[in-house]
Amino acid sequence: MKKVYFLKSCSTNQRILKQLNLGEDVSLQNIKEENIDELTLDFLKEKIGSYEALFSKKAMKYRSLGLSEIVLTEADYKRYILEEYTFVKRPFMINGDEVFIGNSKNVVSDAVKSFNK
Repeated sequence: MKKVYFLKSCSTNQRILKQLNLGEDVSLQNIKEENIDELTLDFLKEKIGSYEALFSKKAMKYRSLGLSEIVLTEADYKRYILEEYTFVKRPFMINGDEVFIGNSKNVVSDAVKSFNK
């Protein structure tokens, strides 16, 4: 599977999509319109190691809901990501068995290399 989950309204996500130079064999999913499904989230967790690693603590709702004041479990991270698209780090890109999460320079560089093989 080749798929990129992104936020259409995010200029950083749009810039990364342009860098990836994706072919027609890659499907795109705007997570605001259609959030990640549980099966895909579980796949990413297996690749990355935890739901917490997929969780964005930069989301405004993280503080506004008081989540920064409590200890969250892996089940909590999973539940919040499935309930609200803002809690998942983005973009996240899947190229077969390779997974790339976030927008750091190294992650984007590795994703570009992978998708442009």
